[in-house]
Amino acid sequence: MITRNMIDDFLSAGPFAVIGVSSNRRKFGNSLYRALREHGMRVYPVHKTLEAVEGDPCFRSVKDLKGRVKAVVTVIHPQETEAVVGECIEAGITSMWMQQGSESKLAIEAAMRAGMQVVHGKCVLMFLEPVRSVHAVHRWVDKLIGKYPRTA
Repeated sequence: MITRNMIDDFLSAGPFAVIGVSSNRRKFGNSLYRALREHGMRVYPVHKTLEAVEGDPCFRSVKDLKGRVKAVVTVIHPQETEAVVGECIEAGITSMWMQQGSESKLAIEAAMRAGMQVVHGKCVLMFLEPVRSVHAVHRWVDKLIGKYPRTA
C-alpha cells in the first residue's frame, strides 16, 4: 500500500531524474519535468535519443548521471521500466516513482527486493503543491472515494 509518508519521502529524496522525458511540451514527461523544476527541485532529463529538453542537456541513461540523483520518476513503457530498475540499482538510487502506465509487477518487485522505496499507481502531479488543473480534481475524487494515500 502506498502511504502519504512514502510520497513525502520520495519528494524530499532528490535530486531527481525523469526517465522518458519528452521535448514535446504537451506530453506528460515534459510537463512533469517542468513542474519539478518549477517547484525548485534539482531534476535531470533522461531520454535515450534527445540531446536537450527545455534548454537542459539530456542524459541517455541513469548510468550517465554518475551518482547525481537519489530518486527517479519513470515515464516509459513498463518493459523499459523493468530494464531501468537494474540500472537504478547499480547507480545506488534509493527511491523510484513509477508513473501510472510505466509500472509493471516485475519492475515493482525487483525494485522493492533491492531495498528501494517504490511509489506506483499514483500521479506525481497530484502531490506537488499547489496542485493544479485536472490533478486537483483527480486528488479531490481520490479523497472522496478513499483512494488518497493516508499517513502511515
